[in-house]
Amino acid sequence: MTGSDHGKMREPAEQAGRDRIDRWLFHARLCRTRSMAQEAAASGRVRLNGVRVEKPGHAVKPGDILTLGLGGQILALRIVALAERRGPAIEAKALYEIVAD
Repeated sequence: MTGSDHGKMREPAEQAGRDRIDRWLFHARLCRTRSMAQEAAASGRVRLNGVRVEKPGHAVKPGDILTLGLGGQILALRIVALAERRGPAIEAKALYEIVAD
């Protein structure tokens, strides 16, 4: 690794169109803070493609189905896109679509 590459190593979840589940939940405004998103993922309250998630660093990608409890309801949604930052609510809603029952 050269001096210019120092600090540029990416986490596995960030490679090839993927993101960490905690970061995605925060960017999609499904969790108020990043630490709340980390706690939700670590506690097993989130399912990814039907499998319980237990690590906040679990990778997600467009097309994945998330199931989580939100506001007293069970919400199933499909990840449509990833985001670089937490933007306004209108941008956040473009990151997912609700999966009909």
